[in-house]
Amino acid sequence: MLLRVVIPTVVSLSFLAGGSWAECPSAPDHAARINEVLEQVQAADSEREAKRIANQLWTFWADAPDAQAQEILDRGMTRRSAFDFLGAMSDFDRLIDYCPDYAEGYNQRAFVHYLRRDFAAALEDLDRALALSPRHVAAMSGRALSLLGLARPDEARSTLQEALRLNPWLSERHLLGPGAPLAADEIEL
Repeated sequence: MLLRVVIPTVVSLSFLAGGSWAECPSAPDHAARINEVLEQVQAADSEREAKRIANQLWTFWADAPDAQAQEILDRGMTRRSAFDFLGAMSDFDRLIDYCPDYAEGYNQRAFVHYLRRDFAAALEDLDRALALSPRHVAAMSGRALSLLGLARPDEARSTLQEALRLNPWLSERHLLGPGAPLAADEIEL
């Protein structure tokens, strides 16, 4: 008799918490299209043209595996934009729990960590995002910025250079310029 009472309670608590018994499907495979866009970015004649082209990447990265995952992702991004970092973190945690193989969940949670200046947590999520989506240029640049925040300039420089090989127009490229934090020709005093 006790078993009958416990099971319905667990099921209803899971439902109230927003849980789902459904399994997250695989994320859509946009690798070929992402490669095409990156090739177009590399061939761009100006920063303005490159940004216009590169913005298409978000269409692919933010294409969640199903409607439930998309709703969670969109809500988390809206909350993050409104500086509701706790709400956004809750949504991205839920997205990652539901879809642990979806790179953008980790990338978005990393962004919240970064905004909260928790660079170590951001780096952990970015490493996972990049393991799932190795050509995610935004995650690469976020990784470089997180490494810079952790005072690891050599790793940050290397990561940013890797990202720039994919998109030479990233605004973070200026971090490598003369006198910038990641300049290879740093002057020692």
